[in-house]
Amino acid sequence: MRIGILTCSAATQDSGCSSVSCLHDLRKRKGAFERYSKDQTLDLIGIINCAGCPTLAGPEKLLSRVRSLAEFRVDAIHFSYCIDALCPYKSKYQALIKENFPVIDVIIGTHEAHVTHEQFRESVKGLFCQPKRTMVEVIKGK
Repeated sequence: MRIGILTCSAATQDSGCSSVSCLHDLRKRKGAFERYSKDQTLDLIGIINCAGCPTLAGPEKLLSRVRSLAEFRVDAIHFSYCIDALCPYKSKYQALIKENFPVIDVIIGTHEAHVTHEQFRESVKGLFCQPKRTMVEVIKGK
């Protein structure tokens, strides 16, 4: 089985998630990867992240990224736990991928949940909203 993982851009790019839990449970066949039999080979083809919270070009950007996996004959794309717990667009993304790549299974989830979605959202909300310095502040010595 050739697997791809779609992660949340905010979680991976802005908050530093390295997908370690997703990869651990892929190797151990835990969480959403329990669906695959132990004798079935799982090949991780690639990890892509979403295009960020949708803009006008969000769907096209997402499809371009999925195409980068489809070109390598991916059988299934797992939406990461962070997409499952955080993304208000996951159903739209799932339908968009199924419509454009009907031979690819789209599975919601990767690693086992250790907290509720509500607890996870509250924990990461602070990460996403941390104030940070900008280049303007650096240039102006603030």
